[in-house]
Amino acid sequence: MIQAKLHDGQMIDVEIQGEGPNLLLPVNPHPIEGPQADEMVQWGVDPTLGRSLIDGLRDKFRVIAFDYEGHVLRAAKPDTLTPANISSDLLSIADAASAPQFAYYGYSWLALSGMQLAIRSQRLSALVMGGFPPIDGPYQEMLSVTRATHEMSCSASNSPNSSRSAAEEFDWSTVEVSMSEAQTKQFVTLYQHLQGFNDRSAQSEITCPRLCFAGTADKIDYSKRWGDVQVDIAGPLMRSRSEIEALGWDVEVLEGLNHTQAMQAVHVLPILRPWLESTLTGRENAHLISDSAADV
Repeated sequence: MIQAKLHDGQMIDVEIQGEGPNLLLPVNPHPIEGPQADEMVQWGVDPTLGRSLIDGLRDKFRVIAFDYEGHVLRAAKPDTLTPANISSDLLSIADAASAPQFAYYGYSWLALSGMQLAIRSQRLSALVMGGFPPIDGPYQEMLSVTRATHEMSCSASNSPNSSRSAAEEFDWSTVEVSMSEAQTKQFVTLYQHLQGFNDRSAQSEITCPRLCFAGTADKIDYSKRWGDVQVDIAGPLMRSRSEIEALGWDVEVLEGLNHTQAMQAVHVLPILRPWLESTLTGRENAHLISDSAADV
C-alpha cells in the first residue's frame, strides 16, 4: 500500500497487485461488509466489485487500484472536483505508483474522467470507458440531475454524514438522497465544468487505443423532482456505433443490461481482460521492435 497526494492536499491509499502492463483501476479494493453490503446487494450491486476486478486482472497486469469515488465522498471537494483536477489526481496516482505509461478503466463518471485525462496527457497506453458514451454524452442532463440532487441534499431532513456511494445511486428517480450538501455539490461542479465540452471535437486529441461499452437497457427517465430529463447512455452507442468506431473506438453493447448490471465484474471482465491483453501486448511488441531497430 502506498499513498498519493491529490489536488487539494488530501492523501489517497493506492494498492498495487500483479505484474505486467500498468492499469489504473479506480475501484475499492476492499470488499464492503455489514448492512451497507446487504443494501448494495438489494440494489443489484456487488459489494466485492473492486476486489473481483482486481483478482480477475492481476495475473496479467500490474493493477493500481484506488477508491477515488469513496475518497471524494469521504473528503468532499464541492468546489474543486473539476475535470482538470481529476486528471491531475489520476496522474499523481500514476506517479506515486511509478507508472509513466498506463492503461485506464473507469465506469460511469469515472469513465468520462478517463476521457478527460486522455485529452490532457499522452501517458495513456489504453482507455476503456464503461457506462458512458464517448460522443453525445449526457452532460446537460446529468447537470440537471445533480443539481436536483444537490437541492434535495440541502434539506435539513437529510443526514449530513451519509456515506452512500454514487455507485448505489444508480437509479436517481427512485432513491432518496442521503448524501451531504458538500458531497452532492462536487458532482454539480464536475458537470458544470463539462457544459462547454464538445466530445466530438475532442476525439482527435485521444491517441491511445480505446474501448467503450454499455448495456442496451442503460437509459433512465427521471421524474420532475430529479430534473425531468432522460439520461441515455446506451442510445449513442447503438445509434452512432459506426461513427464511434470510425473515430477509433472499439464498441461493445451488453444486451438487456442496465447501468448497474453492466458494471458488474461478471460482465466487465470478459470484455475488459481480452481487449487489454490484445491491445497492450501489441503495443509492447511494437515498442520492442522500435527499440531493436533503434539499436541497429
